[in-house]
Amino acid sequence: MSNRIGKAAYKPVGVLLGLAAGTVAGVIFRQVWKVTAGDGDAPGATDEDRGWGEILAAAALQGAIFAVVRAAVDRGGAVGVRRLTGHWPN
Repeated sequence: MSNRIGKAAYKPVGVLLGLAAGTVAGVIFRQVWKVTAGDGDAPGATDEDRGWGEILAAAALQGAIFAVVRAAVDRGGAVGVRRLTGHWPN
């Protein structure tokens, strides 16, 4: 088997894992925001009642959580493809 097979096998898996990662990251972010801010809803960029600091902190936290979850999910998917095909999907 060539490495192209590993790449081809990973593409549909990667898309599905990416969607799942976004969903999981959103759930984690909402829970972390509730605990850290003591507020039910995180501010949106156009939330008039929230200050710049709170909005930017929420965005930074959300981005960090998404990046970590996405990296973990992508790595797990690549390991799974290697186990199935014998090739790392670079």
